[in-house]
Amino acid sequence: MTQAPTSPVQPTPPLLEATDLSQRYGGREVLRGISFQLAAGESLGIIGESGAGKSTLARLLMALERPAQGEVRWSGDTVHALPAHALRVRRARVQMVFQDPYSSLDPRWRVGRSITEPLHLLSMSPDQRAQRLQEVLAAVQLEPDVAQRFPHQFSGGQRQRLAIARALVTRPSLIVADEPLSALDVSVQAQILALLRDLQRREGISLVLVSHDLPAVEVLCEHALVLRQGEAVEHGPTREVLGDPRHAYTQALLAALA
Repeated sequence: MTQAPTSPVQPTPPLLEATDLSQRYGGREVLRGISFQLAAGESLGIIGESGAGKSTLARLLMALERPAQGEVRWSGDTVHALPAHALRVRRARVQMVFQDPYSSLDPRWRVGRSITEPLHLLSMSPDQRAQRLQEVLAAVQLEPDVAQRFPHQFSGGQRQRLAIARALVTRPSLIVADEPLSALDVSVQAQILALLRDLQRREGISLVLVSHDLPAVEVLCEHALVLRQGEAVEHGPTREVLGDPRHAYTQALLAALA
């Protein structure tokens, strides 16, 4: 008996893919030709000094801006080609943590409302939203009663935990964290770093960490991308990029820590 031909197995597309990304502001090119891929469960640190283009790249990856050139794909879909409603729904799977937690916590709302606000896109019942709120507060090591308080009633470290809870609430596949440690005291930085590492391991979330903090990238990220004046000068496994850097700029960044 002749067997029917089998269809070839299609490879799973990367969770996140940037292809030839460039951006200009007022005629000035701030990002040039950035390309990389990130598979599900992987983590990438984007490294560079202030003005290197790190935050611009983060905004492009989140589809908060449209690139001057190139494209961003989430699980194979070009994000800027998605209809507005489809993009809003897809954002549930790709969340962001900002340097300033007030960027994601409305100071007029109790924090429970801010955290669960993204769940309205997922057609969850009030009971389901309440249950998920308690789950993410526990995940970031905060007590349930904090949901009734306002952002100004918390310390900087607590507000960043709340911002992380908000990013987690939709069960995302990917979190983009833009300098999540830089506004915090050193002791609090260590706590948030440990929290992010624990969440990565426990939840299996992919992470893009934008940071000038090389030790944090070394702890959290398998891969590293070094930006200098809008260009990628080095990209590879973190242990190689930071352990045996080839580019003089990366070498200088590491020398500054010594």
